Amino acid sequence: MKRTNYCGLIDDQYLSQTITVMGWVHRRRDHGGVIFIDLRDREGLLQIVFDPDRPDSFAAAEKLRGEYVVCVTGLVRHRPEGTINPNLTSGTIEVLAHEITLLNPSLPPPFQLDDDNLSETVRLENRILDLRRAPMQRNLKLRHKTAMAARRYLDTHGFIDIETPMLYKSTPEGAREFLVPSRIHHGHFYALPQSPQLFKQMLMMAGFDRYYQIVKCFRDEDLRADRQPEFTQIDIETSFLDELEIREIMEGLVRTMFKEALDVDLPPFPVLAYADVMRDYGSDKPDLRVPLKFTELTDLMKTVEFKVFRSAADMPYGRVVALRVPGGAKLSRKEIDDYTTFVAIYGAKGLAWIKVNDVTQANETGLQSPVVKFLPENVLQEILQRTGAQNGDIIFFGADHEKIVNDAIGALRAKVGHQLGLAEKGWKPLWVVDFPMFEFNEDSKTWSARHHPFTAPKDGHENLFTADPEKALAKAYDVVLNGWEIGGGSVRIHREEVQAKVFDAMKISKEDQERKFGFLLKALQYGTPPHGGIAFGLDRILTLMTGAESIRDVIAFPKTQRGQDLLVEAPTPVTEQQLRDLHIRVRASDAMKP
Repeated sequence: MKRTNYCGLIDDQYLSQTITVMGWVHRRRDHGGVIFIDLRDREGLLQIVFDPDRPDSFAAAEKLRGEYVVCVTGLVRHRPEGTINPNLTSGTIEVLAHEITLLNPSLPPPFQLDDDNLSETVRLENRILDLRRAPMQRNLKLRHKTAMAARRYLDTHGFIDIETPMLYKSTPEGAREFLVPSRIHHGHFYALPQSPQLFKQMLMMAGFDRYYQIVKCFRDEDLRADRQPEFTQIDIETSFLDELEIREIMEGLVRTMFKEALDVDLPPFPVLAYADVMRDYGSDKPDLRVPLKFTELTDLMKTVEFKVFRSAADMPYGRVVALRVPGGAKLSRKEIDDYTTFVAIYGAKGLAWIKVNDVTQANETGLQSPVVKFLPENVLQEILQRTGAQNGDIIFFGADHEKIVNDAIGALRAKVGHQLGLAEKGWKPLWVVDFPMFEFNEDSKTWSARHHPFTAPKDGHENLFTADPEKALAKAYDVVLNGWEIGGGSVRIHREEVQAKVFDAMKISKEDQERKFGFLLKALQYGTPPHGGIAFGLDRILTLMTGAESIRDVIAFPKTQRGQDLLVEAPTPVTEQQLRDLHIRVRASDAMKP
């Protein structure tokens, strides 16, 4: 009972041969004395014909149902004229069954595998059946193909695959960690790594020069469509290369993955500074398929009396911008109200707008809006001139703290661009570089690392740490594709005195430095080479490649947005004995108290 080939790969080369195939009954059809089944495996479908002239196999075929697992031996022949299926590799042939063996029956499945209207809950509860569906089979095969393309490219460029520990030391900064209690060491915990960041730096210190790993990472954070508590990175580090050289190699990797997996030649990767993308798009991961840009109005609004705009322009870190949408004057009031509700998600208190009916009339005659009457004609004329508005356009405004404006109007830009058909088709990659070294925490009034505390500053920018940390830039870079950050990295600090200055700027005490990172600081003293790297989000790349709505559709066994695995019903309570072994007592939450 040796399989000849996969069902979906049987084609004309097997004509007139007797073959053996195995798989699942996808569907069964009884055509008045002749029975057809579509037999399915991971490579596709094969039509099997059961003729009453062979009573044993015909009788067995009458009992087949969906998802039965069978082995069929038969003769490959041409399909009758008019029944050829050009969409299948096996579409020109069929197999006349001689023998059939039932390998395993199946209960009636809870849904049809070709049903496109399944709820995600049903799919995740029955993930094994869901994974048999053609879209999921395609997604996971593409995942394998993409990962293998990455491995081959990195191997060709001298990178070595080295594993790093999963049970790690807790270094609480950034996202919340998953903790693992130690049974042996009472009251002590491991942490699951958010990334192998420190280990890959230490591998450079150990002289391995070029490292990579396709690795699981863990973050106990709020979930959304592009996040999971456990996710997969293509993690990379290299020594003795500068920022530009690293980016060139990594751009080649992205190009190779898309070429080998999708046969797509990506267009050029423009290199844009962080300050420029925030100025023009309000986002450090702009979707360049949308051609819309912000128009800066903060300086202009310092001259008006209209409180909404003036107060934002005058506040520390305040910002006022305009977003011109060509042809947007056709939007109804309900559509505008819907956009107002949308930007509120990002903290915006409202959404001012002006419809341009006659660009030559910078007043209530040519402009339609509740805010026109509050703005002088010379200011309205300047707005029209700066935005380049034309008749039939709409201009949206954002006015608030710059973070709220950037988040809200940046999201609006992408949403409007796609909904009104302004976005280009295809792929739009870019590099974002020159990130700030630090960001200010309003609550603690301290500076924290924008990327992570081991990111190297631009040459000479360590001198700004004390005098003007806001202006210090990092040798950090992100790869963005169609509005998604698919990779991020930096050149690392390789000199002990620079690392000390970074910790001082962040007000991390000597004691905390030693407690959290003592092993790394010690290693820095023993001849650390210049090094840097990047990590690509494999799940995100696959989500873009497949056009899926969520990274859950490119992961075999994902968690829900509440961090649950509906297939195995995790997480679950554990026994009292298990807790005792770990010296842990579970305290009931207030919500559980009577």
